[in-house]
Amino acid sequence: MSNLSYIHEKDTAWLTFLEQIERVTPYLSDLKEHIDVLKRPKRTLIVDVPIVMDDGTIRHFEGYRVQHSLTRGPGKGGIRYHPDVNLNEVMALSAWMTIKTAVLNLPFGGAKGGIRVDPKTLSPRELERLTRRYTSEISYIIGPQKDIPAPDVGTNQNVMAWIMDTYSSGQGHTVTGVVTGKPVHLGGSLGRVKATGRGVFVTGLEAAQKLNLHIQNAKIAVQGFGNVGAEAARLFAESGAKVVCVQDHSATLYDSNGFDIPALQSYAEIHSGIAGFPQGKKISTDDFWQVEMDICIPAALEGQITLERAQNLQAKLILEGANGPTYPEADDILKSRGITVVPDVVCNAGGVTVSYFEWVQDMASYFWSEDEINQRLDKLMIQAINDVWTMAEQHQCTLRTAAYILACRRILTARKERGVFPG
Repeated sequence: MSNLSYIHEKDTAWLTFLEQIERVTPYLSDLKEHIDVLKRPKRTLIVDVPIVMDDGTIRHFEGYRVQHSLTRGPGKGGIRYHPDVNLNEVMALSAWMTIKTAVLNLPFGGAKGGIRVDPKTLSPRELERLTRRYTSEISYIIGPQKDIPAPDVGTNQNVMAWIMDTYSSGQGHTVTGVVTGKPVHLGGSLGRVKATGRGVFVTGLEAAQKLNLHIQNAKIAVQGFGNVGAEAARLFAESGAKVVCVQDHSATLYDSNGFDIPALQSYAEIHSGIAGFPQGKKISTDDFWQVEMDICIPAALEGQITLERAQNLQAKLILEGANGPTYPEADDILKSRGITVVPDVVCNAGGVTVSYFEWVQDMASYFWSEDEINQRLDKLMIQAINDVWTMAEQHQCTLRTAAYILACRRILTARKERGVFPG
């Protein structure tokens, strides 16, 4: 049992990552002597982001960019605009990106960024000013061969276009490869927006098949109904599953017969949330974790599956669409109850995988069709979940530990072979 007695306190994301590293260390043989390289970020940057507001006043925002590891290639990771963004969170998210890119065997390290701001309180012009000033503050540590940002919570393809334009202005020429998740006509990739949700679906199908869990009429609960949760819900519903419970920032809705997902998606886009949708009944936020379900898809923010929720959860399979949604002590409870967890570093890696495809296409100035993107994505995701599953069977451990074994061996082998400068 973990000694994280503080799991209900705020800002424990980095401690959660450190606990996960401690759990994998016994499986690393002689590579464990290099494990400390994963316990501290390679580079941490905190910047002041002053902007002129529409009313002429000046406001200051705090921004971050953390490069956890650059051992296997350039940093890769999103930029988050959210009022709760802090250094602890960004460090953890960057570390999980390090693991994620290694599990998928992509030639990247891990990075993450963010600004502590509620983007909904800013006008479009203020949001653009914020983005451009933030980009200028971090521009000397990002670049196609240094660190490649992408969208995350509170950011989108428009924000990526501003970042690309601002960075390019400083270079004197257009640099499409500095970010991924851009508009398609600016060097973005087809299939990028839906990639993370598709990855959740693909790995979920593989896991369900291995568990002899039939998708037809399986009951699914989805927390978070943005790009990830909504796309995963749509694909599962199209495969015959029933999405019986959906939760977002506005409401929690339940319908034992399953929701009309395309209708719910359209409603949520128009009303900025699912609250008020005519189908299903509204239940409390906590009741989401106790409804009858076969598959649970946490696709919101980190730290959602606590010890208490893990004890009550009825699912047979958990697909982590969000980053870090499960606390280590909750992992122990889920394991003891026979509930399989496909961890975030595999399950939601579809986004970074297609980001890799976008980066490759930008470097070559040659672009693939959406069918080609999806075929390549499915192949890599299936390979990754099978590699992790094999590792779990070999070591009789959870899929999360198996994923960390696989990733840490790749990272630390690369670190060992590169050596330490100066020697």
